[in-house]
Amino acid sequence: MLQSISSKLEKGRKLILIHGNADPDALGSAYAIAKAFPEADIVAPGGLDRISKIITEKLGIEVGEGADPSAYDLVVVVDTSSPDQLEKLSQVPPGSVIIDHHARSEKWNGCVYYCDESKRSCAEIVLELARTAGKVLDRNTSLVLLTGMVTDSGHFRYATNELLMAFAELMKEHGLEIDEVFALTDMEQDISEKIAQLKGGQRLKFDRIGKYIVAVSHGSSFESSVSKSLLSLGADVAFVGSQREDRFRVSARARQEMVRMGLHLGRMLENIGFETSNDGGGHPGAAGLIGEGDVEAMLNMCMRRTMDFFRKIRDSEPNRN
Repeated sequence: MLQSISSKLEKGRKLILIHGNADPDALGSAYAIAKAFPEADIVAPGGLDRISKIITEKLGIEVGEGADPSAYDLVVVVDTSSPDQLEKLSQVPPGSVIIDHHARSEKWNGCVYYCDESKRSCAEIVLELARTAGKVLDRNTSLVLLTGMVTDSGHFRYATNELLMAFAELMKEHGLEIDEVFALTDMEQDISEKIAQLKGGQRLKFDRIGKYIVAVSHGSSFESSVSKSLLSLGADVAFVGSQREDRFRVSARARQEMVRMGLHLGRMLENIGFETSNDGGGHPGAAGLIGEGDVEAMLNMCMRRTMDFFRKIRDSEPNRN
């Protein structure tokens, strides 16, 4: 299928869309496609996250915030689990190309949809795509792809053999040093992010079954960062939500031990999204939920589902008293 997609990308002018608050994996994947298959414009309707903004500034990558899809021959969407993550550009034309690595979604009907859930990063898929098409990526493009692999694997904490091999091969091709990659991804937290994490700790609620703990908290920004900080405080699974008028956002994180036991946050939040007419999805250990409604109710649903998962673990443990 990658060969068929590469043939489509060879023709015409392309619009490459990435999800709101786009991370380095989304940015790197879009940039690599734009460089390998010109001409193309990259648009992030919901903006970029802090690290992605710094990468664009350092490497001179142009990313727009709006576009008219009808002005292009082909629309390409990368690293985006659902059309709802594209904000106002969620109505992608039929025949658009979707390249993703999150849990598969039924919302991309009518599109050319390539999804490989086994990949830790979308950057790995795009690298395969470029190699399938016989494209040689330049040094900066390779560097941005590497930042996507680093960040989406939790700085290699959740890396697979395939990711590490692809990473090493790309470094070797261009004589890249690993400190060059980390120089783009290891940014000191600004004061607002630190305060958000501290407030998240102040507002958290938790519950437990046996030795397993789930924590939920509220915030107004940096939900992903706060949810990761709750894991460092001792939670096994964490959900952090924010409310902006009638809309909410929930970020979820889980320890890899929970994933190995069978937890899949992406599918959990996808199911909650379906039941509440909202949009959820993601990876087994990192996922999100957005839409309209009360964030407190959504967090309660997330906690109940997680507690149900903990009970299954407890009941399956041998020699349970």
